[in-house]
Amino acid sequence: MVRPASFGWNPQTGISNHFQPSQAPAAAADASARAIVEFDGLVAALAQAGVEVHALADLAAPACPDAVFPNNWVSLHADGTVVLYPMLAPNRRRERRLALLQELEQQGDFRVSRLLDLTHHELQGRFLEGTGSVVFDHAARIAYACLSPRTDPAVLDELCDELGYQGITFHAVGPDGAPVYHTNVVLAIGCRCAVVCAEAVAPAERDALLERLATGGRHVELIGVAQMMNFAGNVLELRSRAGSSVLAMSQRAFASLAPEARERLAARVDRIVTAPVTTIEDLGGGSVRCMIAEVFLPRGPAGGRPVEVR
Repeated sequence: MVRPASFGWNPQTGISNHFQPSQAPAAAADASARAIVEFDGLVAALAQAGVEVHALADLAAPACPDAVFPNNWVSLHADGTVVLYPMLAPNRRRERRLALLQELEQQGDFRVSRLLDLTHHELQGRFLEGTGSVVFDHAARIAYACLSPRTDPAVLDELCDELGYQGITFHAVGPDGAPVYHTNVVLAIGCRCAVVCAEAVAPAERDALLERLATGGRHVELIGVAQMMNFAGNVLELRSRAGSSVLAMSQRAFASLAPEARERLAARVDRIVTAPVTTIEDLGGGSVRCMIAEVFLPRGPAGGRPVEVR
């Protein structure tokens, strides 16, 4: 997780992200200070649940209004691969800092053996914004992607070829009929449960997606478009230090769910953790899942081996 230094409404992202306002609201003046309080609250809630959190610091300059969403520029995999992703907004590309990855390696004794750099696709106007664009089913080695201006199938194909995953694409729209900007607001995948806004998915693709998500007996929790817009799909299952399962979501997302849905989700994890991140949701158009870049990297020294760059 990255503690923001300059959080605020980003004019470069609002065109494709309809979860954020199209113009800067008047209440944005103290947004950075409020976002830091919300960030620290989420870190504390996760730590209290036993989740190991590496909270790294953003730089004050250059200003990165969306630095609190590191999952869009990096993913960290169990085979030691780190992937850097192409992002649509030029001012978001400043968030990619190798120094943060070096700090993470040192803090957690993690081992990186390969750097897969996909950022060259920005030169051709092709984008794939990390685990915003891609929702991984690591157990089945499937990469789900909702196509949008931020999610290009050609980049997904290259990612899947490199990682040995199968790519599955679909289309989804919000209440205004515009493409949903990121897959991780439509879909979340955990060990025993998936959360999906099926009514947002194109009708011709819906049944096949639901069937695939239910493979292996996984429960599929359906949410409506109104719940999706309240970030009920932007949730993430984590593992605590003790090995228990923790489902992280915002208070807004949790409040949008019916009591029966909360019970069904709670029955499939050991604990649900919620935190208020209202400022980050209102201005940034992302929620708790967007704030977390999960770490699957192996631990231990790299043994002096050079990092392979692809």
